[in-house]
Parts: sequence; C-alpha cells; structure tokens
Amino acid sequence: MRIGVPRETKDNEYRVGLTPDGARQLAGRGHDVLIERSAGVGSGFADEQYTQAGARIADVEEVWSAPEIVVKVKEPNAQEVKRLRAGQTLYAYLHLAPDEALTRGLLGAGVIGIAYETIQLADGTFPVLAPMSEVAGRLAIQIGVGFLQKDRGGKGLLIGGVPGVPRGRVTVVGAGIVGINAVRVAHALGAEVTVLDVDMRRLTYLYDLFHGEIGTLYSNRSNIERSVAESDLLVGAVYLRGRRAPQLVTEAMVRTMQPGSVIADVAVDQGGCIETIHPTTHSNPTYLVHDVIHYGVANMPAAVPRTSTFALTNTTLPYLEHMAEQGVAAALRSDPALALGANVWRGEVVCDGVAEAHGLPLRALGEVLGA
Repeated sequence: MRIGVPRETKDNEYRVGLTPDGARQLAGRGHDVLIERSAGVGSGFADEQYTQAGARIADVEEVWSAPEIVVKVKEPNAQEVKRLRAGQTLYAYLHLAPDEALTRGLLGAGVIGIAYETIQLADGTFPVLAPMSEVAGRLAIQIGVGFLQKDRGGKGLLIGGVPGVPRGRVTVVGAGIVGINAVRVAHALGAEVTVLDVDMRRLTYLYDLFHGEIGTLYSNRSNIERSVAESDLLVGAVYLRGRRAPQLVTEAMVRTMQPGSVIADVAVDQGGCIETIHPTTHSNPTYLVHDVIHYGVANMPAAVPRTSTFALTNTTLPYLEHMAEQGVAAALRSDPALALGANVWRGEVVCDGVAEAHGLPLRALGEVLGA
C-alpha cells in the first residue's frame, strides 16, 4: 500500500505523522512510504533518515494525491482538503464536532476519515489520544504558571508560594488523562490543587494517589462556581468521545476571577469547556476576557515536538500497519477500537457525536463496511 506523510502546516506545528523507524517498519513490509520534503525536520528527523529507512521524499502534490492512506498529526486546512481524492483514507486528529466546515469538506471530498481521538478500547480508554493528553495536561500547568508572572500580564503570583505566603490555587475541571497530568505537575510545584469530575471512582483514585493532599469535588454548578472564583489558574480538561465539549464554566463564572488569573482550556480543540475560550495559536497564544488571561492553543503538544512525535507515533503506528496490511475496511471489521475511529466514510457521517454536532444524518459504520 502507498502511504503519504505531508508536512504539517498548522501554526508552529513541528510534529510529524511518522518517524524514520516507523517508515522502516512499513517499507520493510513492502509498503511505499512517501514523505514530504522537510516533514520531519521540526521533530529532529532529516530527510536522509527517511530515505535510509526505505521511504521516498516527494513533493507536496504527490504526497497528497498518490497515497491510499494520508497520515498526519493535525486536521487538514481548506487547501489540503482540496488535495484529497475520493476513496483515500485520512488518518489524523480531526476534531470534527466543533468544525462544520471541515466536516462538510471531508464529506464532499469522499474520503474515509479515521480520527485518532475517537479510537477507543473496550475499557473506555483512548489509546491514541492518551499520550497527547499527558503532554497537554503537563504543559497546561507549565505554561499557565508562566502567564501568572507579572511581566507576562499575570497577577504576579508564585504558584507554590514561600513560607508565610499563601500558595496559588489551581482548579482542574475533569479528572481524565489531561486532568491527572495537570494535577501531577501543579501538586509537584506546591500549588493548592482542586480537581472536579462526575466520576466518583476517578476522584477517589486521585485522592488516594496524592495521599489526600489535593481537593476533590463532585462536578456540579455550585462547586464549579466556587472553585472558579477562587482560582489563580483554571485548567479545562473535559473530553466526550467525538462530541463538542460541554461548556461547564460560564462567562459569568469567569467574571468572578481576579484580574491577572489564567485559564488554559485543553478541551479547546473540541470546542472548549469554558464559555469564553476560543482557539489561539502558538504565535498569538493568549487574549483577555474580563481581565483574565485565556490560553487556547489547539495544538499545545507541538511546543515539545520531539517528545510528542515519539509519544504519538508509538500508538498510531500499530493501527497504521494493520490498515496497510489488511486494507482499511478489513482492519476496521477486525478491530472494534479502530472502527470507533471512523468519523466520515465516503460522503457519510459514521460517528454519532459528529452527526449530532452538525445535525447531519448518521450512517451505521457496520452498514458501510458491509457494503
């Protein structure tokens, strides 16, 4: 099978969809791997490393038009959607629920869209989303703490305090993979940490993991209101498979935060769980609403591309190999987790969350696979 790996075009996106080691594995199985020139440079991989691994360096036109499977990190832009041809498979983070234009673009292109973020194992975990959630959760605290500095527009707070001075307060809404990694870093820095979730088993796990040294609250409106008002740094960490993130923090709640406080919403690529958030870029990462700093970079892990590319491709490569060896339809039939990654299929929506978000008809994946 022919596999194409384009260079990422999102603002300051330095990750790449395949490492030279991954290219070697695929080429060794007889697959034709096309890498766009300089696609891996941002992650520390020279073109020569790919050619030595058995891949071929190609121009942008060929790497999009020739392959049966196009492998990316982030969703394609409008120009890239035009490069796709009917019947191709696009394998990447897609985040279609908050992006109707991209959804309709992929439907019009007649492609098969396999979204990393909706691949789900039987135990409810998201194996391909997890590594980037780990990175983003840790970065949310690292970056948020930086913006609390006065020279960067914040309130001038040292998150861990010093003897005789109160520690900073960090609130994390959501106790999943993003949440636990945000809590881990905030706790290590000495902050006063509170995490909210509706899953009591998850809250119990975190309470025990941190030996009762963090606050855990059931996520309801009253608890969120009180926690947000007291927060120096607020992290959004909510994810519902394939759906828009629920807006749990309202603008009225944001208004109660002190000037110079910071919000980092990791759920922004699914629409955000904080009403006042909208996507930003690494080039222009923040904006103010009610004197509160908002950080909404939708490709946060791109800030550490070397770590992120290795972590991501560790999980994406086995599924890619499976599709390349068996064909996409057969691979989805044989792997229920991978099947849940299918969002669009040759002009039809096959993910319930995407159909719900845009009011589009939903076709059962089993029906299209049977056809």
